[in-house]
Amino acid sequence: MKRIPTYILLILGSITFSIPFIWTISTALKSSSEYAKEPSRLIPAHPDFSNFAKAWTALPFPTFVWNTIFVTVICTIAQVVTGSLVAYGFSRFTFKWRNFLFFTMLATMMLPGQVTQIPVFLVWRKLHAIDTFFPLIVPAFFGGGAFNIFLLRQFFLSIPRELDEAAMLDGAGFVRIWWRILMPLSGPAVASVALFSFLSHWDAFEAPLIYLNSPEKYTVSIGLRMFQDSYGTNFEQVMAASLVHILPTILLFFVCQRYFLKGITLSGMGGK
Repeated sequence: MKRIPTYILLILGSITFSIPFIWTISTALKSSSEYAKEPSRLIPAHPDFSNFAKAWTALPFPTFVWNTIFVTVICTIAQVVTGSLVAYGFSRFTFKWRNFLFFTMLATMMLPGQVTQIPVFLVWRKLHAIDTFFPLIVPAFFGGGAFNIFLLRQFFLSIPRELDEAAMLDGAGFVRIWWRILMPLSGPAVASVALFSFLSHWDAFEAPLIYLNSPEKYTVSIGLRMFQDSYGTNFEQVMAASLVHILPTILLFFVCQRYFLKGITLSGMGGK
């Protein structure tokens, strides 16, 4: 009985935060005439699924989606692999200035991206990489991000070192221990990092806007902005295109939420 008020608050909160998403679905299923009616109805009288087909064919959205999948998949794999390698070093090896380097890395999380935006752009321009996918993909291969490293390091610290020692007695090297022991045992943390990486790159807007100039290389986020500029008066089609963009992230979160919550919870159990 004591938990009933808590459940009521959680249900009301979930409904409140779901209203924008429900409104997006409702608008995407309305015809132009029904959307213009006042007062507006939440549930469409006659759902119009043609908005999705119109939005999909108005611009080369299949190309945008493919570009986004290409960048997102490569960056997600790169961040998981390189982030786990760095976390493995911080959690298993003892070397001079280890803690100093680790806390310096964490300090980079407080540095706004806008501070380094211009210098980084100048570097890529010097390398003639503007209007290519390299500025979007290559940074993922350099450590995987401070937060991801921290998350994986904390999870690795919760795994007994005796497993490493037993593997070494069987002739396993450091790379094999990382790949065959720590990574399988860190499934929840790895899934959390993969989920964070997927969401950040799938929804990325600023970097593609800065580095991509050719429409055939646009990602979905840039394509949505171009669609809004061209067909902004057809608001129901804009909402349909937005649903196409956010649906994969929603499905991925519901599939991986168990691992995500477990990874976040257990990552704080490691030692120093």
